[in-house]
Amino acid sequence: MIVKKKSGIHKSAVISGEAQIHEEAYIGPHSVITGNVTIGAGTQVLNNVSIGSDFGEVLIGEDNVIFPGAVIGAPPQDLKYNQENTKLTIGSRNVMRECVSIHIGTAQDTGLTSIENDNLIMAYVHIAHDCKLGSHIVVANTSNFAGHITVEDHVKVGGACNFNQFLRLGQHSYIGGVSSVSQDILPFTIARGFPAKPVATNKIGLERAGVNKEDIQDIYKAVRYFLHSNETTEAFLKFLDEELTESTYINHIRHFVVNSKRGIAR
Repeated sequence: MIVKKKSGIHKSAVISGEAQIHEEAYIGPHSVITGNVTIGAGTQVLNNVSIGSDFGEVLIGEDNVIFPGAVIGAPPQDLKYNQENTKLTIGSRNVMRECVSIHIGTAQDTGLTSIENDNLIMAYVHIAHDCKLGSHIVVANTSNFAGHITVEDHVKVGGACNFNQFLRLGQHSYIGGVSSVSQDILPFTIARGFPAKPVATNKIGLERAGVNKEDIQDIYKAVRYFLHSNETTEAFLKFLDEELTESTYINHIRHFVVNSKRGIAR
């Protein structure tokens, strides 16, 4: 917890009659909770935060910290949205810094924007409708996620990055600052540029995550083949099957590539 933990609702806060606020949560001065909102134990909503709207549902878990100026659970910035009852879910132990904005989903997709656990979303980050963020993710200041983006666990994003709709960021990938991402980013890679492309294996990230040396070496071989050969996707998948030891990590790379819809940045 990076702020002094409090509980209760400040007298200047405005709380919807539909809201369910746990008695151990805290709602700070001049914050506004609108509509169908649930906030779990230990979550700290600081001053001047807006959560919820007259449309949709927002569920926030335990021990999150939401900093001043954040707007959580507003309607999508999508011309197709027509006041449908969609949803935003946020897990536990997330930190959302100043002026973060996160929107509910759209009926044209699953109707759900979701953020799991233990994430740090820094100031002025925007997460649009129908995005799915896993756990242990760090997003630096002023990065923008268009709609329908999937971010797998342990991804790290530098500041001032922009992400196109419908793409995926593979687990343990690292996106360098001021990058523009328009295709899927292979798991376990470092990517950067305009447009962003993988340039190396994220060895340091994997070591810090406790991945053993043998698995890191196989991941390195897979990434090197993908980046430096001119072979087809089919040839890459054959290389994974025939040349590398089967593991959770190699299987994840295979599954990620096979299921790519936007294509893998290369």
